[in-house]
Amino acid sequence: MTSSVFPAAATAAVEPDSVKSPRKAALASWIGSAVEYYDFFIYGTAAALIFPKLFFSPDNPQAAAIASFATFGVAYITRPLGAVALGHIGDRFGRKKVLTFTLLLMGLSTFMIGCLPTYDQLGILSPILLVVARLLQGISAAGEQAGANSMTLEHAPAHKRAFFTSFTLSGTQAGLILATLVFLPVTQLPEAQMLSWGWRIPFFLSALVVAVGFWVRRTLPETPVFEKEQQAHTLEKEGLPVAVLFRKQWDDVLRVIFAALVSVVSTIFSVFTLSYAVNTMKIDRSMMLTVLILANIVALGAIPAFAALADRIGRRPVFIFGALGSAALIWPYMWAISQGNVALIFVFGILLSGVVYSAANGVWPSLYGEMFDTKVRLSGMAIGTQIGFALGGFAPVISAALLGTGPTGWVPVAAFVTATAAIAAVSIFTARETYRTPMEQLGKR
Repeated sequence: MTSSVFPAAATAAVEPDSVKSPRKAALASWIGSAVEYYDFFIYGTAAALIFPKLFFSPDNPQAAAIASFATFGVAYITRPLGAVALGHIGDRFGRKKVLTFTLLLMGLSTFMIGCLPTYDQLGILSPILLVVARLLQGISAAGEQAGANSMTLEHAPAHKRAFFTSFTLSGTQAGLILATLVFLPVTQLPEAQMLSWGWRIPFFLSALVVAVGFWVRRTLPETPVFEKEQQAHTLEKEGLPVAVLFRKQWDDVLRVIFAALVSVVSTIFSVFTLSYAVNTMKIDRSMMLTVLILANIVALGAIPAFAALADRIGRRPVFIFGALGSAALIWPYMWAISQGNVALIFVFGILLSGVVYSAANGVWPSLYGEMFDTKVRLSGMAIGTQIGFALGGFAPVISAALLGTGPTGWVPVAAFVTATAAIAAVSIFTARETYRTPMEQLGKR
């Protein structure tokens, strides 16, 4: 990504050092998120295609699939706890410290998964160790997006905050693309080789991508508005960030929690429907992985485009369009899978995840971040999103339990996705519009 992608102009209030600060922050967030979520998403792909056969008893394949999805979801148990701890560190000591810690922790826990013995080798201890590593991934992810979004938002020009913060989510999509691309050749291996050593390669490669992310982030400066708060000593005077947050902005935390339920669309699309298509409908797994890749390539362009639109017309209408559009499109997408219609799977999959969901996904970093005061921004975003994302994390296992038999067995799953996306839209309908609010006034009551 070249610097020409980003506008050079910035306001003096958010750019004390150089005109490169907003672009550098956006680039660092993009690369850091790509690295972080490469690690996070390779687990989702493995949970759908590999882990049921390796880490759980082979006697009951359906129970093994549900258990594997549950290990995907357990990361979301530690995410709210990690959000409290990392939010406190980020709001009291700086955004940069959080971003360095999350990157290293994610890389360590992902590499650990690649080293684990399987159920045949270690018995019940094997899935226990898998869960421990996944819990560590959850702690890391809890602070990553909130920290990167806060960093980018606070560096961004006033009139392009949504555009700049959207690069965190574009990085997330890039991480998913990279994770899927790495798994594609693995799935082409003979079954015995894929299950013996091939599946470990994507996890071992995390060491390389983490090193790249750490190199990019090491020189990123702290944000000007945070440094201003530190110099004024207002952080220490008002007490713990979490206490201040719930005393002054508890209603905004609730809004973010309910709005973050839109993440159910993402995990159902990238994890559950992959398993449903491959394991239940017997659709070629390489074809379904290709759908994921193409949808996310489209999203790389759609996310900043919708964010730029939000800088012109506001955050709320763009997010609500994305949430309600996703609630509608999940139906034809799952129907196409149930019919085994490859052409329609591609069409509706790209429309759902690549285009429409990108509207909500591209605008939420600025939408949520602008709800909060600088003193509690990272805590507010981290706690609100991670509690909301918890349902998204467990959405695959909930959907596996909801899935019925026969040609309409997918209907309860689609209804579940629609309900959560609609709740997210209603939550944001009640929020304040902030796209024209100066940075210094954000979150003020």
